[in-house]
Amino acid sequence: MAKSLYLKFRQCIQCLIYGDKFYLHNDVKMSDKLSHSNWQDKLVEYANKRNWKVLEIGSREVTGKSKLRDRFCNYKGFDFYGGDNVDVVGDVHKLSEYFNGEKFDLIFTSACFEHFAMPWIAAEEIIKCLKVGGYVFVETHYSYSSHERPWHYFQFSEQALAILFNKQFGVKSIECGVSNPIVARFSKYADKYLRGFKITGMYCHSEFFGRKFKEVDSFDWHNVDLQKLYSNTKYVSPDAKKKGILAAIKRFFIKEI
Repeated sequence: MAKSLYLKFRQCIQCLIYGDKFYLHNDVKMSDKLSHSNWQDKLVEYANKRNWKVLEIGSREVTGKSKLRDRFCNYKGFDFYGGDNVDVVGDVHKLSEYFNGEKFDLIFTSACFEHFAMPWIAAEEIIKCLKVGGYVFVETHYSYSSHERPWHYFQFSEQALAILFNKQFGVKSIECGVSNPIVARFSKYADKYLRGFKITGMYCHSEFFGRKFKEVDSFDWHNVDLQKLYSNTKYVSPDAKKKGILAAIKRFFIKEI
């Protein structure tokens, strides 16, 4: 009980000193090139070319009118349901079957991957439909409220997206990052020992922007070289965790505001 009160008190002091900076994690990269606020403009800069084919997955107008069709020279919209701004209706897990070998210079999707039952399959299908040299952009949720249930299956860190679209499947990452930090705490309905604790390192959006550099013959996850997939990193060791805790305590006392 005393320890819990001390930890809560310490969090309150940190919040007073640092404000919302308290909730950020230094090892989580904020998106720079394509973030939640600018990705549409940036994609238009990359791909608004007369001979480029652009495919949006999840194109149906749900929260408002889309202007992206008018901003690209050659645009197609794909969605699970028909409606405004939809050209092709289908299931993203079978995306390549709807286009008879047609390939695109840019495929992008926003606020959809959390609703795909098998996002690793959706990623494979997107890669199949992408030209060599073509770009892929995915924005989804890192941490967000439950919505559109029961089809709300996953939340993704930026690193999770980089795993789905990896070099062994022919895609090189240009940027992966996050946007829109969240201020959060455990509510009074949580388990007693957690109530009131502030939660750091939460972000609303995660983004991945990559380019296909080669065709691959197989998308078999069982044959993936895990060390290459991990980019030669390792899971945090017990010793590293101890050092991380000590470093965090040190930062608390000497960090500049």
